[in-house]
Amino acid sequence: MNSFFAGTSILYFIGCLGLGILYAWLLYRSNKNLDKKLKYGLTAVRIIAVAAIAWLLFAPLIKTLNYHLDKPVIIIGQDNSLSVGQVKVAGFDQKLYEQNLKALYDKLSDNYEVKAYNFSDSVGEGFSFKNQGKLTDASAFFQKIRDEYTNRNVGAIVLATDGIFNHGGNPLYSINQINSPVYTIALGDSIPKRDILISNVNYNNIVYLDDDFTIEVQVQAFQSDRENTALTVSQNGAKVEQQNIAITGNSFVKTVSVKLYAGKIGVQKYTVQVGALSNEITTKNNSQTFYVEVVDGRQKVLLAAAAPHPDLGVLKEAISLNKHYEAKLALADDLNAIDPSKFDLIVLYQLPDAQNISASFLQKVTALKKPIWYILGAQSNVNAFNQIQNQVNLSDANGSVQEVYPDFANGFTSFNLSEEDKKQFSGFDPLLMPFGRLTVNASATPVFNQRIGKVSTQQPLLFFTNEDGLKAGYLMGEGLWRWKLSAAENEIEQSSINNLISQTVQYLSVKDDKRRFKVFTSKSAYDENESIQLNGTLYNESYQPVNEPEVNLQIKNDAGKLFNYVFSKTDKGYLLDAGAMAAGNYSYVASTSLGGQKFTAAGSFYVNALIAEYQQTTANHQLLNTISKQSNGRLFMPADLLKIADEILTNENIKTISYEDRKYDELINLKWLFGLILILLSVEWFLRKRNGEL
Repeated sequence: MNSFFAGTSILYFIGCLGLGILYAWLLYRSNKNLDKKLKYGLTAVRIIAVAAIAWLLFAPLIKTLNYHLDKPVIIIGQDNSLSVGQVKVAGFDQKLYEQNLKALYDKLSDNYEVKAYNFSDSVGEGFSFKNQGKLTDASAFFQKIRDEYTNRNVGAIVLATDGIFNHGGNPLYSINQINSPVYTIALGDSIPKRDILISNVNYNNIVYLDDDFTIEVQVQAFQSDRENTALTVSQNGAKVEQQNIAITGNSFVKTVSVKLYAGKIGVQKYTVQVGALSNEITTKNNSQTFYVEVVDGRQKVLLAAAAPHPDLGVLKEAISLNKHYEAKLALADDLNAIDPSKFDLIVLYQLPDAQNISASFLQKVTALKKPIWYILGAQSNVNAFNQIQNQVNLSDANGSVQEVYPDFANGFTSFNLSEEDKKQFSGFDPLLMPFGRLTVNASATPVFNQRIGKVSTQQPLLFFTNEDGLKAGYLMGEGLWRWKLSAAENEIEQSSINNLISQTVQYLSVKDDKRRFKVFTSKSAYDENESIQLNGTLYNESYQPVNEPEVNLQIKNDAGKLFNYVFSKTDKGYLLDAGAMAAGNYSYVASTSLGGQKFTAAGSFYVNALIAEYQQTTANHQLLNTISKQSNGRLFMPADLLKIADEILTNENIKTISYEDRKYDELINLKWLFGLILILLSVEWFLRKRNGEL
């Protein structure tokens, strides 16, 4: 460290010194009482003190130089994944390799700062040779170097791996951001071994009950030309499909499509497996298990009417086009035999009717609190209609009808209609609406407004209401069959009419989740190295979120083993991190109580087994060689890894860097200088006082 004055010239210093000499000469030139030696001593003290005080007035700066030596950092990254441990290479001694890698660390530590890491699906400090990592993510290792050694003197990186990377980005794209040579140690065997495996399965996580769905299975085989095997698919342990596969070539790839049937509700476990070959390197990659959730998405729709009408055929056809909806038609006397509670949506077509034959049926419907779609027409009993619901009132009805055309209402967003559909509807024939003065709840959401002749109005024609979570739809006119004829006359596809009816039914039948206690996982499927996270929400009677009560959770696996947890409280809810779990299907039940009332919430999730490390057994030494060449490093075989130390020692670019740290400070901030001036003046005063001088 060096310190010297800067920011002031030598002339200032000479001037301050001259001022001190002048002051001391004027003070002591005529003094005859002091001893000559003492007089000279006091004169010197006064010169130094006055010069120092005067010099401080110029506030000079002091520049301090600090030199720091930064030794090169050598980082060793060691692959700790399954793929490194599962392939046995002829002549490779695992214990000797471990000893040599530790010896390399010790040898480099004599001259450099050495850091060791192991990586697989995560990055850890130090060496680990368990080789149990389910994934290999070398890009995470390079990212850690960038994060922790950005401003450090990274001399070199030693990377010991087999070149198989199945998670994260390609490490080749990471080396340019580090600007250090990478010396790679080529583990594993780059010669393909005899093996057959399932490399990938494409499937949908969720399918509907009674649907056929297809999975795509990619089968690979190496060094197995002219062999035959079988691909089988099992559901919950029972075989449901089998296909024979003939292997052609020593590097064989084939994608097999398998059609399956979803015949059972719930999470279904499927296992895809290929028959093992004799003497293949491993059979752990011959099968893959995945889970599919089968849901019953079918909704039941009741079409209730007093008499047949062409509109009912239009409605039933459009609803039935969606296989997840089932439409049932009930007319006249059949209405009393129908149980409306078994349906998700009830369409009241011109009910209440003028003959009032549906009175008892309507009493059942209104008591159920189910979503209803009201369609009015010439046979509707308008007065009874006004009484059974409170969202719409059609007053001054005299039994006559009027023609109304549809005008699309701007701002409607509950479902999508294309611009082409909107144009088509505006050109369709009119519907027949009961004549009267229409009054609608202000919160109604119109799809179409009424156009009478060429005059557009703000009176709705097709609209929705929502009262305390109970949805209702209203179509104020009959004649949907006219729209079908209009489309046919104009050679327009009738999909727009079917789409409107289908989306209306879907919107009304979708149930709002009004449960006061909800617990759900962040997703339905996890990998076995992921943490299982669950969120919970509890509402009071005013449907406001609260989190004062404690929430308990019990998770059960396929074998019936139970795991108990307690949720942590967040700002307005609950959160639980259950950690990683083994592959399998799990169900859970959460419980709590509020205001003396108990609440429970149940659900399920599944954990997929990770087999990526078994799906590629051939080492990629070519990639390692490319990484080394592009970074000015070199590829080494495990038997020669100790030579890396000599390679690094002779690399002239790997050297200690000296950093200069400059610091400027004002002289007035030096407290010791203030103390020196005080001491000098105090000594001078004491000696003058002692010798009778004031």
